[in-house]
Parts: sequence; C-alpha cells; structure tokens
Amino acid sequence: MFLVAILDWSSRYVLAWMASNTQDTTFCLDALEQAFTHGCPAIFNSDQGCQFTSAAFTSRLEAAEVQISMDGRGRVFDNIFIERLWRTVKYEDIYLHDYRNGVDLERGVTTYQS
Repeated sequence: MFLVAILDWSSRYVLAWMASNTQDTTFCLDALEQAFTHGCPAIFNSDQGCQFTSAAFTSRLEAAEVQISMDGRGRVFDNIFIERLWRTVKYEDIYLHDYRNGVDLERGVTTYQS
C-alpha cells in the first residue's frame, strides 16, 4: 500500500492523506483536491516521484496558479516533515495493528487521523 499526505509546511497541519494499492497519479490528485478545500497554497513542494511530475498533477497545480517546487535528488532533509509524519503513523498505528488488507489499512489510518 502507498500513502500520500499533503501538509501545510508552516503549521505542520495535515490537509489531506490517502492510501492506494497502486502508486499512480490518481490518488495523489484526489488528495490534492481534498487539500484544496482548505485553501490554495502559493507553493507546492514534493519529491520527484512520477506521480508529482506527471502532466496531470503539474497541470492541476498550474491551473490553480500554484508555484511548483521539487526536492533535489538525494536531499532527504528537504522532505523531513512528511517523513516524520510517516514514521509516527507507522509506529503509532500501522505496526501496532498489522492490517491484513488495504481496506482495513485505509479504515484504520482514517480513524488514526481523526
């Protein structure tokens, strides 16, 4: 399973997160749309994964007049806040519950988020 989260860099508030059993662009776009319900950022920063560099994802950001920023290759500390979030979710929820399938994982992570 793959998880994507969109968080406000200054407040560290999680605007949206989603799980998917495929690492495609669709679930990332769904998370982006959910995050846009909280407002539109001036800058969107991500890693260089194919989901975030796809034409569909970048064109959605450009349509919203959001500046695109991507982490440099091998710069692990550029994404430290999201990495810290995933570490916390894994240790406080996923590893403790040992979810058997994607449906259970998504349900459990949603409950954890609340």
